[in-house]
Amino acid sequence: MTVLDARAERPVRLTLNGRERCASASPRRLLSDFLRHDLGATGTHVGCEHGVCGACTVQIDGVAQRACLTLAVQAEGRDVRTVEGLAGDDSLLGDLQAAFKRHHALQCGFCTPGILMSCADWLARIAGRGVPDQGQVREMLSGHLCRCTGYTPIVAAVMDVAQTRAAAEASHA
Repeated sequence: MTVLDARAERPVRLTLNGRERCASASPRRLLSDFLRHDLGATGTHVGCEHGVCGACTVQIDGVAQRACLTLAVQAEGRDVRTVEGLAGDDSLLGDLQAAFKRHHALQCGFCTPGILMSCADWLARIAGRGVPDQGQVREMLSGHLCRCTGYTPIVAAVMDVAQTRAAAEASHA
């Protein structure tokens, strides 16, 4: 009978921001640590390490998830997108990131990558349903802690992007 060593590292292959990547990880290595320390995706911030603050939020197969509650081995074969992957190849900032800049929706910036990843997922899921109201945006943000902005500029930035995207959808219909 073969006993597996729970500390033995094994290769983890995933797609990170559109690029195939592989590195070794122990079975207990958190995805947040794997992304930051092994793959160099330092935009993924680690705050509470309990899934409460939302700073470590990334998208796995297009769905926002807490990287501090996900093991690296669970990302095997999956598509992982971090804040570094939000902007297209042709620009420095994506539309959501540019709106955050325009509306001064960040101050210290620690929570911002996680908030951006949740917002990007949510905006993609509500596409074609019109413009959300501020209450809906605040509800979506309820899993994120920001000590600096008071959330008002964050809500304004998300509303700006939602309105712009809805107008573009309407003009193409």
